[in-house]
Amino acid sequence: MHIRSAAIVLFASTLAFAQNIPQNPAYVLGPDSQPKPGVPKGKVTKFSFETSQIFPGTTRAVSVYVPAQYDGSKPACVMVFEDGSGYASETGGSRAPVVMDNLIADGSMPVTIGIFVDPGITPGVTPEQMVRYHRSLEYDAIGNANARFLIEDLIPEVEKRFSLKISANPDDRGIGGGSSGGIAAFVAAWNRPDAFHRVISYIGSYTNLRGGDTLAAMIRKVEPKPIRVFMQDGSNDQSIYSGAWFLANQEVYASLDYAGYDAKFVIGTEGHSGRHGGAILPEALRWLWREYPKPIVASKGGPGSRHYITDFLDPQHGWELVGQGYGSADAPAIDKDGVLYFADSKTSKIYKLGPDGKPVLFKDNAGGVSGLMFGPDGRLYAAQPAKRRIVSYRPDGTELVVIGAVDARDLAVTSTGRIYFTDPTARRIWLVDTDKKKRIVFQANAESTIAFPASLRLSPDEHLIDVSDRDSRWVWNFEIGPDNGLRYGMAFHHLETPDESSVTDAAGITHDSTGHVYVATSLGIQICDPPGRVVGIIRSPQSGVLTSVVFGGPGLHTLYATAGDKVYARTVRRTGVLPWQPVKLPRPQL
Repeated sequence: MHIRSAAIVLFASTLAFAQNIPQNPAYVLGPDSQPKPGVPKGKVTKFSFETSQIFPGTTRAVSVYVPAQYDGSKPACVMVFEDGSGYASETGGSRAPVVMDNLIADGSMPVTIGIFVDPGITPGVTPEQMVRYHRSLEYDAIGNANARFLIEDLIPEVEKRFSLKISANPDDRGIGGGSSGGIAAFVAAWNRPDAFHRVISYIGSYTNLRGGDTLAAMIRKVEPKPIRVFMQDGSNDQSIYSGAWFLANQEVYASLDYAGYDAKFVIGTEGHSGRHGGAILPEALRWLWREYPKPIVASKGGPGSRHYITDFLDPQHGWELVGQGYGSADAPAIDKDGVLYFADSKTSKIYKLGPDGKPVLFKDNAGGVSGLMFGPDGRLYAAQPAKRRIVSYRPDGTELVVIGAVDARDLAVTSTGRIYFTDPTARRIWLVDTDKKKRIVFQANAESTIAFPASLRLSPDEHLIDVSDRDSRWVWNFEIGPDNGLRYGMAFHHLETPDESSVTDAAGITHDSTGHVYVATSLGIQICDPPGRVVGIIRSPQSGVLTSVVFGGPGLHTLYATAGDKVYARTVRRTGVLPWQPVKLPRPQL
């Protein structure tokens, strides 16, 4: 009975928002929400969109506002409104077309197309059949689907249908909404800052309807993104089974402030209603588009910054392209001077950085290398899964077979010349001892569920070894025992996962001189402190999964990463370690 009551409260309050039912007579629409004499009036056209590729089988109402000043001579800006019907009405509680008329006319906004889109439904074949409502699926989820729908489906359809030119510059694109539409607007920009830089979030549903309660923590961990956010909520907003809205909005804003975002939070006294948001829409849009066309840039942190990720990143440096055009760049390794070597597994080549910092060929016909690591003897060790062996290379490129009949994917070489390697297919970790004899030191079973042991690295003091599991959210950690075997294995480092999957695609691992672990994942480079907690996430230099990461360069202050056909570099504040030179670690802060 209690759960049903809560659900009824949620439905009723959401309906109140959508229909703009007055709850507080103090929030009245001001002059900028009323038609003004002499102000050019834009045109609003409605249509039904039924050809989504991202949400197939759905139909939804869409309204498009074209300002009178649009002449097609150049691409226009765009403002997308989720739950669009409530905003598009010129007699409702928001009257966005009227507001946009006035703000475009007085120069507070550039010439901006308005797209007002409702969530989709999957109608029944017959009127008696149940309709599937997509609002929570599309809006409350924190994954990428809704952003893709807007970017790949809706905006191109609007351009085609109305013969419009809409700018692809994310600084020219804004998105807004309320309640579930509010979190949807933020998530679209959060996941796709390459497409949206400006966000309005009213009474946002940052609670556990579909994982929205995790966003506040993620904002604190992830390297800042170039997003500007206007938030609004009321002190009497609802508190139901999934959380308390007012508290959740405060938490999100506090995280944005902590991370240095350009964000504003306006607090009223309303409940879960759009009345306050409608009244301040002119203020929100003016703030959102202020100083246009000045670009919106990500916070860089810097000395004295509270944002923890800036303890790792150098605010003066971003990602730089080192090389591109490879079949599959992977397996970075550094020599004693910090010079980077990496493999192109598809073309069976190994490259190194020359004196000018550009990649040059080190070894051709290298056998489809999947893992590289220098050893204490100065040789470059390589896993060659196609040839089922591990080899080493002298500085002149001479190849020597270390051991055959092994299925090695990645390897780690100790200061004594021992080699640990992963065997993902058999879910094993092997040791090749100094006498060149091999033995299994870990075998996954029902209790030790490493699904896909991808990469492994020794801790800087060679006491522990970390093993990434591509198909889970864990990096496993083992102690190296007196016999050099592995013991006390645990799912230790707790990685963040994307909303669409429990798989992290965790691959390459590296360490810094304080014992922090850096893991290449689908969300970026996740940084774990020695106790196993993700304390920061460095954004990927490109879309897609990162395959590996390593410290190198002069003084080991450069973080190298591989992704697809490219190799990137970034100067950071932390210092790496040479894998075969054990160092004493500071005692971790618990």
